[in-house]
Amino acid sequence: MSIATVYLVGAGPGHPGLLTLRAVECLRQADLVLYDKLVSPILLEYAPAAAEKRCVTELASHHDERVVPIHDSMIAAARAGRCVVRLKGGDPLVFGRGAEEAEVLREAGIPFEIVPGITAAIGAGAYAGISLTHRNHASAVAFVTGHENPHKPESILDWNALARFPGTLVIYMGMSRIDRIVAALLAEGKDPQTPAAVVQYATLGTQRTLTAPLAELPRRVRDEGFAAPAVIFVSPVVALRDELAWFERRPLFGKRVLVTRPRHQAAELVHRLIDLGAVPFVLPSVEIREIADWAPVDRAIQSLRQTDWLVFTSANGVTAFLGRLEKLGLDLRALGNVRLAAIGPKTSAALQAFHLKPDLVPTRFQSEDLAAALLTQIQPGQRVLLARADRGRDVLRQQLEAHCTVEQIAVYSQVDALEVDDEVMNALRRGEIEYITLTSSNIAKSLLARLDATCRRRIEAREIKLVSISPVTSDTIRELGLPVTAEAKNATTEGVVEALIGIR
Repeated sequence: MSIATVYLVGAGPGHPGLLTLRAVECLRQADLVLYDKLVSPILLEYAPAAAEKRCVTELASHHDERVVPIHDSMIAAARAGRCVVRLKGGDPLVFGRGAEEAEVLREAGIPFEIVPGITAAIGAGAYAGISLTHRNHASAVAFVTGHENPHKPESILDWNALARFPGTLVIYMGMSRIDRIVAALLAEGKDPQTPAAVVQYATLGTQRTLTAPLAELPRRVRDEGFAAPAVIFVSPVVALRDELAWFERRPLFGKRVLVTRPRHQAAELVHRLIDLGAVPFVLPSVEIREIADWAPVDRAIQSLRQTDWLVFTSANGVTAFLGRLEKLGLDLRALGNVRLAAIGPKTSAALQAFHLKPDLVPTRFQSEDLAAALLTQIQPGQRVLLARADRGRDVLRQQLEAHCTVEQIAVYSQVDALEVDDEVMNALRRGEIEYITLTSSNIAKSLLARLDATCRRRIEAREIKLVSISPVTSDTIRELGLPVTAEAKNATTEGVVEALIGIR
């Protein structure tokens, strides 16, 4: 068996959108991902589902103690022919010990590749509105570690030179020693009034930024509770932050939002929330599974030549039905002259992914509107096939069957999620989550039934606000005895986002 390559990959400063394309390519072929604690878990979704994913904190509690186990794990996996991605926060070669890991791999005869990432200084500066260089203020930038190797006999940092440095100082891992760092700069002649900043949790919705004159920075850090992970900036460019800051002005910045959709469908809303500055939590309330008995679906597929309309009420239905078509050895030609209807844009997009264009999409995306639109198109005596979940409202069939022949088949199963994420549920109980998004009646029923009395009291007091995707979902929530704070004007993911933005 040939030795596999180890990829030392920079994961960036935190925001999952800052991962490079090359990093994604590496993750998609990984058999083992060894990732740092601060790496966004969203990035792990790029790796194959079957890949082993291990946080390096599992190897040892203290950083220095896990160095050798990390090396041993990479070497053993590579020698076994497994593709390894060592996913490191920021950039592997900027205070990331990437060079040390590469040296160990070289000595062991393991092929490796180093994939650069956006380092913390670049990410924190951009997202906090701190330009590292500026023609009028800073023509150079210096990256400095505030946490040197403790085994070195003495510091090799020249604080006199750094105090006179004609540009921006960016200090990594310096929060525990900020008093000594600032004292050293001031003792070597740095102007006490030099603008300085600390950026904590850079590029995330939890980002916090503190600015102060250099001499006041340590006291302000203590008073306002700033701590690692954070980056320190010392430079006249910090004074421009008020003009350049943008991320902390995003409409959902800092808002903590719970996404309750099935895990495989949550990504779109999660990424949209992150881009708007929110802090998303994910707690799937329903799961999508394959139905137990395909016989009714197979019979319906064999009768497609006698079908006039094929109606889909979800993207899941499209994927399941057309996937079954393929498993039966058929292709899109089996649809013949069947006309297609989709309940909304996501379902329409799912059809278009199969190179199919729906003949009908209602202007409002709920069953009543789909039925009304169909009734303007269906001719007496025509046959309609409804492909849907095995549970849900029966409105569509009821409104159509008086005017045509309707067959309703379940093409996928929707069940209440079995997983209970204690971390997310505890965040709800503590009031750390401000909004819950509910994107269907089934999701609302499943989640709200699992909430304890503490969570329900917080919702009743509007400490936790429920955001509904549609009037139907809102009615379900109210039937369960809880208030709806906001409702989407359009029953889409973007409609839910707009409803969140509109809450005051």
